[in-house]
Formats: sequence, C-alpha cells, structure tokens
Amino acid sequence: MIKNLLFDLGGVIMDLDRDRCVRAFERLGMKDADDFLGVYGQKGAFLALESGEIDADEFHAQVRPMIDRENVSDEEIDAAFNEFLIGIPVHRLESLRELRRDYKVYLLSNTNPIMVNGKIAEEFRKEGREMADYFDGIFTSYEAKCCKPGKAIFDYTEKVGGLNPSETLFFDDSQSNVDAARSYGFNSVLVRPGDEFTTLLEEFKKSL
Repeated sequence: MIKNLLFDLGGVIMDLDRDRCVRAFERLGMKDADDFLGVYGQKGAFLALESGEIDADEFHAQVRPMIDRENVSDEEIDAAFNEFLIGIPVHRLESLRELRRDYKVYLLSNTNPIMVNGKIAEEFRKEGREMADYFDGIFTSYEAKCCKPGKAIFDYTEKVGGLNPSETLFFDDSQSNVDAARSYGFNSVLVRPGDEFTTLLEEFKKSL
C-alpha cells in the first residue's frame, strides 16, 4: 500500500526553462553558461552549491570571475539563476493540498538556497501559504549535502523522514533518478513533459 508520495520539484511541480537561464547568464557576460547548467544536474560552482559544498556567498565569489563584466552584483547573479524557474501552476498547489488528505507528501529536490529562498519560495506563496505548508517533509540536496541519483540522498530522506521505500511512490522527470530510486526499493514514476502527477498517480493505482 502506498502511504507516502515523494516529489521532485523541477519538471514535476515547477515548470523549468534551462535555456532561459543560460541566456540570462550569457547576457551578464558568462561565456560557458551552457556547459555549467545541465537539465538534470550542474557543474562547477553550480554543482558545489547544489550539493552543499559551498554557500551562496562562496558561489557568488566563484561565479563572478566567470563573468566578463565588472561590478556584477550578487542580486544580478541570483536573478539570472532564478530564470531557470518558470513557476508553479496554482492547480498543482491545490493538488498537493488535496493529496495530503490521503497521503503523507514529501519533497526531494536537487536544488540550492538561492532558488529556495528566492523564486521557489515566491511561487509557493501564490495561495498565501508557505512552502512548508504543502509537505510533511522537505529534503534538499544542499541540506543533505548529496544529490540524486546518489544513494546517499535517498538514505537521508528515508532516515530523516521515516519513510519505508516500499510504501513510497516517487515522482521525478529524470529517468536516471527514477531508475536509481527503484533500485533502492522505492516505487517510482517518470514524469515526462506535459504529464501531470495527479494523472500519473491514478494510472499507477490502476496498475496495482
């Protein structure tokens, strides 16, 4: 029996546009933005921030020399980074609230403090609530200091959240993350572009 729903954020709850982020950094003067910003994972300082190896201040310090322009502010760097995030449709926020009537609902995301404290927090306030109001637990890569698809972050989520993988259904838009979760004992569903997690949940239930 599925008791817990474990959601990735980007590509599942929140819509993304990687190319928009790349263009924003290019406009700031970063020549290699396309190489550092992956769809499912980052490189260099971006990965170090996401995995909790460095904080936001150190991230700014490492990124600034990559930008071919003087006097780029922290705020400009953060604004460009947040261009990765399009937003969360209100109907998905409503769905999360409704699902909590029947399930424990958790978030497991490769993300960073700049986005979480910026655009992500802003999007979760659309209904006058806070991000924490939609979940029974929130697990982020930068706090766990490890990223999906590594086993460590799933172990962290299992331990801190008290989750039984066999009773948990995981939704992610990355096939490698879905495959990894299955290998660790989680029930898992791939969310493709255009999919809604509510529809996938119903399809999963019918397949049991």
